[in-house]
Amino acid sequence: MSAPATGQPPVDAGGGRIGLGRELGHPPRDGVSSLRFSKHSNRLLVSSWEKAVRLLDVDATNALVGAFAHKTPVLDCCFHDNDSSAFSASSDHVVRRLSFSAESSYRLGTHDGPVRCVEYSDTTGQVITGSWDRTIKCWDQRAGHKLVVATAGEHVNVYDLRNMSEPQQRKSYLNSQTRCVECYPNKTGFALGSTDGRVAMDFFDQSESSLEKRYGFKCHRLTEGRVRVAYPVNAIAFHSVHGTFATGGCDGFVCTWDGENKKRLFQSPRYPTSIAALSFSKDNNLLAVASSYTYERGKIENEPGTNIFIRDVNEVEVKPRH
Repeated sequence: MSAPATGQPPVDAGGGRIGLGRELGHPPRDGVSSLRFSKHSNRLLVSSWEKAVRLLDVDATNALVGAFAHKTPVLDCCFHDNDSSAFSASSDHVVRRLSFSAESSYRLGTHDGPVRCVEYSDTTGQVITGSWDRTIKCWDQRAGHKLVVATAGEHVNVYDLRNMSEPQQRKSYLNSQTRCVECYPNKTGFALGSTDGRVAMDFFDQSESSLEKRYGFKCHRLTEGRVRVAYPVNAIAFHSVHGTFATGGCDGFVCTWDGENKKRLFQSPRYPTSIAALSFSKDNNLLAVASSYTYERGKIENEPGTNIFIRDVNEVEVKPRH
């Protein structure tokens, strides 16, 4: 099933297209791997291939709050239980806890391969990491709930953190490699983005009625010359109030979608290069956009720079239209 991309991008009061947003100072000098807004403030955590994690305050004139250098590229990051401490996952196999207020860090643990992703559950106190060594590790003994892991083999594993030995394994609704995964705010399912410009909406419940509600749709596709080109979907971010979501692709566009009614709500102007990461602020009024080349075309001459933009979110961009 394919959902049509309906609805026109909104325009501003002057009749022009809504802008890219304001650009933050102190961007990484190499590709962004992750963006995370704090749940407590408008501080933004940024990890990158320049071997660092930066903490930015998007409301401040001088946005840079602090930075932690790493020995190797940092592949992911997330906040801890406040807006001044965080965790990092790096290609040197190490998971670290970072305290920007104390200007200190320590090694939480290691994998046998580069650590690709890290998440913190504020309800259970668990830190969860996934590595290219094909393992998932939980760094706390308390119980949790659902964890969704997209694998390279077009499969999805859904874990209950109280019983990690028995994942629910299923074939991805997509027919190409998964690039990103994000759970619904209401915790009933998850969205997957793929390398061939598709998004799939799936559910934890595997009853017949829920399976009938699954669907996928095409997005981030452009006609170049006479050829229709599908671009990878690199990022998905959900609006926590409306349940709508934004996607970012290698085509340089950000789109917002009403998944329940299967409509596109908004398309941004084109950013300088690929959209590497997205994050809504705690009140959903801001959207952080990382415009950062993701090497989908390999090494190229005159590689575009890395930029971080902060967009004011207009209600018409994210509110469902019935």
